Amino acid sequence: MVNFHLGFFALTTFIVLVCGASKNLPILSFDEGYSQLFGDDNLMVIKDGKSVHLTLDERTGSGFVSQDIYSQGFFSASIKLPADYTAGVVVAFYMSNGEMFQKNHDEVDFEFLGNIRGKDWRMQTNIYGNGSTNAGREERYGLWFDPSEDFHQYSILWTEDQIIFYVDNVPIREFERTATMGGDFPSKPMSLYATIWDGSDWATNGGKFRINYKYAPYIAKFSDLVLHGCAVDPTEQATKCDIAPKHDSIPTGITPEQRIRMQNFRKKHMQYSYCYDRARYTVPPAECVLDAEEAEGLRAFDPVTFGGAHRHRGKRHHRSRSSSSS
Repeated sequence: MVNFHLGFFALTTFIVLVCGASKNLPILSFDEGYSQLFGDDNLMVIKDGKSVHLTLDERTGSGFVSQDIYSQGFFSASIKLPADYTAGVVVAFYMSNGEMFQKNHDEVDFEFLGNIRGKDWRMQTNIYGNGSTNAGREERYGLWFDPSEDFHQYSILWTEDQIIFYVDNVPIREFERTATMGGDFPSKPMSLYATIWDGSDWATNGGKFRINYKYAPYIAKFSDLVLHGCAVDPTEQATKCDIAPKHDSIPTGITPEQRIRMQNFRKKHMQYSYCYDRARYTVPPAECVLDAEEAEGLRAFDPVTFGGAHRHRGKRHHRSRSSSSS
């Protein structure tokens, strides 16, 4: 009974800390920071002005984009994903400058991949620098919760030397700049995007399971929108930025306690990492730091490749179902 109470207390404390961190962040209303990207009335701003619903149906998906472009910063949203049969559905929360740099764009992704009924959503992160889409740095994970039951906070910290992905204030991936990467580390100013779209051709079991629109509309809900970074003039080609105004709730890195939690998450929930993909790389890319326990977990998940990944690109700005090819 003592152990039960201690466990319940720890869980309650974790929930309070996560919720409290979200509430203390510098949250913007939709109109203050964002504009509609596509989708017509499939994008709905909720009456409080700080929440937005993105809908995918047979006509079109939908999406929004930040009004400013940023050179480094902290970017976050609380997201609740669609429930039930979601095979083929892709929800993306990401940064990109593909509109400005079509041949050498940078990108930092959260992508959520739907599934058939009874199977969990999967989440993946990816990083492109300087148009290096053929050397995408994908990782894929399961989650320790059902992301369709409630809102959860997903965040990106982007600095001059590192990129950190967080889920509910737990860092799940740290990507550090190395000298060998050259321009492959994202360094040009980017916009923040959120979209929902039809990824039937690849998103669920490589396209084996496709969207079934009898379960539509699919609605992804966003709130607690945070744009805390160095906004830059798009006419300037600046690669350096002034430090954004400091805020107590904005992380600046990974604490020792968070690092332990990140290691535990990766050992338990990571399903694919390009660093361990022997079918793809006979020698891991130079920036990879291999971990024996991560490797063992991936080997158990997929002994052939340490976990397969489907490479894809140019997929998020599709306006309608008819143009939703990957």
